[in-house]
Amino acid sequence: MTTPARQLHVVFLPFMASGHTIPMLDIVRLFAARDHVTSTVITTPYNAPNITKSLENCKTGTNSTISIHIIPFPSHEPESGLKDGIENLDQVTSQDLYSKFVFSAQLLKNPVQRFLEETRPHCLVAAFFFPFATDIAAKLGIPRLDFHGTGFFPKCAMAVVQQYQPHNSVLSDTEVFTLPNLPHQVKLTRLQMSGAGSADMARFIAVAAQAGMKSYGEIFNSFYELEPDYVQYYRNVLKRKCWPIGPVSLGNRGKTVSDSEHKCLEWLDSKESNSVIYVCFGSTTKFSVPQLKEIALALENSGKMFVWVVNKGKGEESEDEERIQSRGIIIRGWAPQVLILEHRAVGGFVTHCGWNSILEGISAGIPMVTWPVFAEQFYNEKLVTDILKIGVQVGSKKWNVMTEGTFLKSEEIEAALKRIMVGIEALEMRSRAKKLKDLAREAVERGGSSYRDLSSLIHELRSRQP
Repeated sequence: MTTPARQLHVVFLPFMASGHTIPMLDIVRLFAARDHVTSTVITTPYNAPNITKSLENCKTGTNSTISIHIIPFPSHEPESGLKDGIENLDQVTSQDLYSKFVFSAQLLKNPVQRFLEETRPHCLVAAFFFPFATDIAAKLGIPRLDFHGTGFFPKCAMAVVQQYQPHNSVLSDTEVFTLPNLPHQVKLTRLQMSGAGSADMARFIAVAAQAGMKSYGEIFNSFYELEPDYVQYYRNVLKRKCWPIGPVSLGNRGKTVSDSEHKCLEWLDSKESNSVIYVCFGSTTKFSVPQLKEIALALENSGKMFVWVVNKGKGEESEDEERIQSRGIIIRGWAPQVLILEHRAVGGFVTHCGWNSILEGISAGIPMVTWPVFAEQFYNEKLVTDILKIGVQVGSKKWNVMTEGTFLKSEEIEAALKRIMVGIEALEMRSRAKKLKDLAREAVERGGSSYRDLSSLIHELRSRQP
């Protein structure tokens, strides 16, 4: 007679920004799809409705449930420096507010601790930006799993930079240096290095990284076959426990779309395969009107049709956008990115190289134009263009928080667009991208590498129960 599995209670603490919350909720779905798993998501009042909607109709395993626990966000506290009502990084409009938001989020420590003391879950999955989670979990005897929301390659590259300081061997910010002791040759400049925006943020990132190192282990939105050398490097050289369980966007994320989104997909239905360029720079990158003008001119001169996602906000409208709409669709605000990328008509993706976007592009088998801005995006670019060879660099040279670091002319952008859409090079990149797409889908299927890693993690967490 088979012994029934013990109920496993996992608490998830996502950082309040769409680029962080979306993959965390995908991970919640993956856990909930297994049998005998209770999942609880901790969030704040402003974010709760979107999370509730996102998790509606989620497929759950036998005796598995999902609930949401709401705690107040301390934007009203004097020490936060935020206006009351700001509870999500997507509402932030400046580098100064970016730092204040991150620091204010640390004031969630006490309500999170109270909830964990009351419920005593078997595991806490907390975002990288909550370093306090490691100390709380250790105090309560709960394993804390760190979720940074990036891949193995950028984490290995950043670890090498921290350990060997190769950027100190060059004489200028534009001189190229090589990252030592990695499986591939990777070159950067100091201008492209991941910064923190301020001395206070630099200290915070260092604290968060240390907390991640002290955690029980890390969950990655990646899959073994994508970056096997760096999974092994992370485990064997950096000596970290980790579980690649992605691409998490290939799980049972809801496929419902609004009427406006449906019109976009309907428009794509009328186009030929691989004929449309998708352009999106994530939810936090802010471009100036002059830069938007150059992007518009590049799209126009490329002769290709397009879907272009532009952030909402004053100062981001351009008369050039209006003129070129006959060749494509401009979406202001949210777009169903996974569905767009998976559409047969889409043949290229212009991206800021956020890890979610990279994984979603790979999962759709799409070549990319890489335009990194900040965070670990310049490292992600190197993976796409130099290691996987499924994209081309547009020419971004400077790291800068939230705003474009390198102003690019339309001619440079147009040249990159043509390289991923036309000619032998484009066909070769598309062929490599399609192979990675197949590997990604195999990884998350029953018996695949990511499926097995999640099974192994759940088994390990259950085995820790008394």
